[in-house]
Amino acid sequence: MSFEGKTAWITGASSGIGAALAREWAARGARIILSGRDEGRLAAVAGEIATDTLVLPFDVRDDEAMLAATEKAIGWRDGVDIFVANAGVSQRSAAVDTDMAVYREIIDIDLTAQIAATQALLPHVTARGSGHLLFISSIAGKVGVPMRTAYCAAKFGLVGYADALRAELSQQGVSVHVVCPGSVATDVSRNALTADGSKRGRSDKVIDNGIAPDEAARRIIDAVAANQREIIVAEGMEEAMGEMRRTQDQLLDQVAGMVAAGYMDKMKAES
Repeated sequence: MSFEGKTAWITGASSGIGAALAREWAARGARIILSGRDEGRLAAVAGEIATDTLVLPFDVRDDEAMLAATEKAIGWRDGVDIFVANAGVSQRSAAVDTDMAVYREIIDIDLTAQIAATQALLPHVTARGSGHLLFISSIAGKVGVPMRTAYCAAKFGLVGYADALRAELSQQGVSVHVVCPGSVATDVSRNALTADGSKRGRSDKVIDNGIAPDEAARRIIDAVAANQREIIVAEGMEEAMGEMRRTQDQLLDQVAGMVAAGYMDKMKAES
């Protein structure tokens, strides 16, 4: 699959996997839309890219700003071909110690806001009858990991939304991909929330020794080009855990087959 002339819109694009995906897709000929909260850091990423770029800063939790950004993204060049729901925040705290406000914040950012942004874009991609929707979940979205109960809840939820959405869109030409990274050398642990909602401020050795973001981006985009539905980007024990909990293609095909056989139409007629 060629990405030449396609437009990829990436949220959480100011650093880490998001910025690496922007660089890699640009190197493969795509136009890039960069979103995140920090306009200066987005502009710095745009400066690293030798292709057509648009910087659209907004907070994913601000519905009004998100809807305005969606309108601008759709109106730029030839519309959005690829959307990456990548914005997120992790956690490092035991459940018994964690304030409920932390759960609400993480689930809002990592799950609800990603769903809202996708929902806003759905009429555009379904009308075009083509496109790719990518959801950056985690190995912690397939396997419950201690000290990350809120993060796991959000990332598991993102996988469920994406799997159901994939089935619904299976007859409309839109591909849905779930990406489950393991340890990637980013600031995810340093920016993780602690029990009281403050930033942790330090990284983990396993993260620091993880897969380089540019390598992770290459693996992800290669898998999208191969139309792989569930993309595990991990090594060692993390890869083994992800593979053990991988959703089987046969099951995904079976659910898509229900849609092809008119399941959704029957449900609508009965409601």
